[in-house]
Amino acid sequence: MTDEPGPEAAIARTRDWLEAVVVGLNFCPFAKRELRHDRVRFQLCHADDPETALMQLIEECRHLDASPDTETTLLIFPEGFADFDDYLDLAGLAEDLLADQGYEGVYQVASFHPDYCFAEADSEDAANYTNRSPYPMLHLLREASLDDAIDNYPDIDSIPDKNMQKARALGTEYWRQLMVDLSGRI
Repeated sequence: MTDEPGPEAAIARTRDWLEAVVVGLNFCPFAKRELRHDRVRFQLCHADDPETALMQLIEECRHLDASPDTETTLLIFPEGFADFDDYLDLAGLAEDLLADQGYEGVYQVASFHPDYCFAEADSEDAANYTNRSPYPMLHLLREASLDDAIDNYPDIDSIPDKNMQKARALGTEYWRQLMVDLSGRI
């Protein structure tokens, strides 16, 4: 994952993934508007230890507190947390830290990782690509915006199942090639 020429490339690759997968395949029906209005913050974290990564996560919460025009932050780890189990530990600690710092109910963390695998799923299941990304990242979402989306979107509970069905219909080879293509754009 460190084959990128610089930090701009990691952000560009993440943006390409967001446009092609999350928005392009409509995995998140709310992302397009925020991306088009430049309300998504792409922030790199070069930490490879949980303590430093979590400190930056809290800094991103403070940034969101002070920046109402920023809807969401993608905290990207281009060098750290390549091991999925280590990443899952970080994501769990992040949830705990948000609660400890008074951010429970204010922000929520969504998880994305190049080797994401749902519990009880086979690692080759194409449905895992609904949460696979070019780099490990923690996605900070505003709870109030999520509540609005839930209140105003018909059948919001069907989104994950539809995404998994779509990912499986495209197949694992499609996803592998897409990730190669995305990295080749930089």
